[in-house]
Amino acid sequence: MTETRADRFARELADLKIPDPAAGRGSLWLRAGATAMAAGPALAVLAYFLAHNTSDPLAQRDALVLALIGVALSVVGAALFVRYSLTGVLRFWMARQSYDLDQLGERLSESRIHRDDAASVA
Repeated sequence: MTETRADRFARELADLKIPDPAAGRGSLWLRAGATAMAAGPALAVLAYFLAHNTSDPLAQRDALVLALIGVALSVVGAALFVRYSLTGVLRFWMARQSYDLDQLGERLSESRIHRDDAASVA
């Protein structure tokens, strides 16, 4: 039975002891970051309306704090989203580079074998 390319790639990854991305919590953090990035501006807009619908300075200050929490939530959510998005892209890029280098190595070894055979005949 011949080993498929995907099986060989999975075996080589296991040899490198790289953790499986499907088993990690990367997608969970990615979704949490996207949710926080979307919820932050909504919270800031809500705080704006809370502050403008009251004349009580205490309630306005609470709304100001709520708006700042919304901004902080957006920043943290964006950072999480960018971090885990780049992780996925870079993981794919490294797998592609590994595959390309493997293909190049196989082609070079085949051409060297042909060259060595031609040199031994001549």
